[in-house]
Amino acid sequence: MNQALQEEFRAKTISAQQAAALVKSGQQVYLGCCTSYARAIADALAARSEELEDVTIGCSNIIPPMTVLDCAHPQAFRISTYFMGYEERRAWKAGRADFTSGHLGQVDQWCRETFHPDLAFFDVSLPDEEGYMSFGASGCCMHPFIQEETDNIVLQINRFSPYVTGQRTKIHISQARHVVWADVEKETIPGGPAEEDPIVAAMSRYLLDQIPDGACIQLGIGGVATAVGYGLMSKNDLGCHTEMMSDSIMALMKAGVINNSRPKFIPGRTVVGFAFGSRALYEFLDHNEDLFFGPFPVVNNPVNIAQNDNMISINTAMSIDLFGQVNAESAGIKHISGAGGQLDFVMGAYLSKGGKSFICLSSAMKGKDGQLKSRIVPTLTPGSICTDPRSTVQYLVTEYGMINLKGLNTWERADKIISIAHPQFREDLIKDAEKMGIWRRSNKR
Repeated sequence: MNQALQEEFRAKTISAQQAAALVKSGQQVYLGCCTSYARAIADALAARSEELEDVTIGCSNIIPPMTVLDCAHPQAFRISTYFMGYEERRAWKAGRADFTSGHLGQVDQWCRETFHPDLAFFDVSLPDEEGYMSFGASGCCMHPFIQEETDNIVLQINRFSPYVTGQRTKIHISQARHVVWADVEKETIPGGPAEEDPIVAAMSRYLLDQIPDGACIQLGIGGVATAVGYGLMSKNDLGCHTEMMSDSIMALMKAGVINNSRPKFIPGRTVVGFAFGSRALYEFLDHNEDLFFGPFPVVNNPVNIAQNDNMISINTAMSIDLFGQVNAESAGIKHISGAGGQLDFVMGAYLSKGGKSFICLSSAMKGKDGQLKSRIVPTLTPGSICTDPRSTVQYLVTEYGMINLKGLNTWERADKIISIAHPQFREDLIKDAEKMGIWRRSNKR
């Protein structure tokens, strides 16, 4: 780095406390998303809570702890988000969160129409020789659009934040008002194969049989996605176009199973929106040209996803009704997550040549009273959100089987869906289907 750039970094360097002192009552402040959360500055802001009122914090899917929710005067801060993670849910329960529903592929609209920050704090990588810093493991999906909305940007330069490559992945020192040097380790989740669960194992076996050599995969988070990811080691010439980069995808890339020789959108590179996993995963991302990070409106655009032949999308749900409507974001009126990018990939895979979209869920769960409850229901519970409309749903998977709803009429759908329900609830579901007028006498009982 030349002397002029070094001097610019020195001149713009302030402490986390000085950065937090820039925030005034009544302002909107962006703090980041998931593993690209400006934690050092956020903690310094929490320490100022008794001096502030009515500060709105923009964020999404924040991993604990979010100290602005547990500070001396927590009512000073309110959360604005488009996706509920653990901490956003905590704020929601306390009546201090505003949620805007939208698909991740349209997240730029949230920045341009809903949340206009007065200040933006970005967690970024160490600078390169030209004075550029990367938005890191999660920032690329979101930061570029926040940058368009404000010229009042402070960078938290963090050596634990990987330098990732792709589209709109970096920011120059000249574009920042200040910089804060703060080495904060990234939040992690276990990266290896999980302890085998018989229900997860059964679902993953159905899925693995449906993924051919040369397919392009999208894997989400959770037991099924992890089991499928590590179960793909025997496949050949896979591609990957995914919202979230995980340890299982890293393992497949290292083994040469994912070589991206066949995708048509950004061929030769794994296309990623954000990453969440182990520390080894974040180290793998750093300066890795085999990865293409991009903002959600690029990565999650169904038109871009559908360019890949044999696109395989694997996601989970909380409940499904007999019409084939999928709820993946709430338990009745209890808010759990958000629309996220599920429908983006459901549609992308649905429209792909040879593509397959899978929605997976266990057939039943134990309620708070200890009683088994069916996840397959006659109609979605009042207040539950329909994440995927019935017209877009293709494959459904439980531990009792896999069905394809594409092209089926209402009666056929109900029959197929009941066939993969927990045996304890099938007769009751048939009775409900009869009452609803979506069951024929010719259907088998």
